[in-house]
Amino acid sequence: MGSAQNKRKGLLQCLDEGVVIGDGGFVFALEKRGYVKAGTWTPEACVENPDAVRQLHREFLRAGSDVMQTFTFYANDDKLANRRNEAGKTFTGHEINNEACKLAREVAGEGDCFVAGGFSQHPNYQPGTNKEKVQEVFRKQVDVFVENEVDFLICEYFQHVEEIIWAIEVCKETKLPVAANMCIGPEGDVNHISCGECAVKMVKAAMEPRTCSRWDIHRFAREAYDLGVRYIGGCCGFEPYHIRAIAEELAEERGKKPKASEKHDMWGGGLRMHTKPWVRARACRSYWEKINPSSGRPYSASYSKPDN
Repeated sequence: MGSAQNKRKGLLQCLDEGVVIGDGGFVFALEKRGYVKAGTWTPEACVENPDAVRQLHREFLRAGSDVMQTFTFYANDDKLANRRNEAGKTFTGHEINNEACKLAREVAGEGDCFVAGGFSQHPNYQPGTNKEKVQEVFRKQVDVFVENEVDFLICEYFQHVEEIIWAIEVCKETKLPVAANMCIGPEGDVNHISCGECAVKMVKAAMEPRTCSRWDIHRFAREAYDLGVRYIGGCCGFEPYHIRAIAEELAEERGKKPKASEKHDMWGGGLRMHTKPWVRARACRSYWEKINPSSGRPYSASYSKPDN
């Protein structure tokens, strides 16, 4: 059964009335913890290590998430066959999806949250040629979500607009709200750009690999909210403290702070208790907003730049 919140208000009503905070990324977080294999990224941890998945749900809940999204990224039979688990350990898509729904529902009930059923692109998608096959794979996942009475559906991490349209069509066979997003850049479909051209573009943009700080996410949340965005969350790389930053930045709009803020002062306020005066001087928003993170790559803030 749905949570108490969902019996009172649906997702769309909550979005009309305020802001809804999603959760972060499970794949990378659980890979870092040793529960997901890099490269395959399939979510058999829902069956093999449910306590790990449950704990990460709880960390996002504590950080302020209003939504528990099922850990079902790449959880379809074709993808599992394409990236088979370790020797002898085979799980069906139905088994993983079902367990993922139970875990998300359990933790959602602890915090009066929504449950979202999420699925991603098909590994064997071919433009314009195999619509029925692809949609049947999507439908198998969606059927499990419907059986488990999730509150809404998310189509995530699609690279082809045609494929995500096929996914949305399947989702709309249900009566559930549907969210959809794509992993493309400003040039459009990633498969229409060569690797060489992408590399040149990235060099010209001075792209550097680094994890967003909590201060970056404060800024992101505020800018997104000011643009009118009312569902704000994260994906791969988003840890619970990133979600906490969103919840803290929008605490006034939401009328509450997350439980994870009980021992955390925003913008380093807790540093006022430090014994060193130069550390206490950092206990203000202006210091952290102006900081320029150093990645260690050439021309980053960690390297000097001579005038000539």
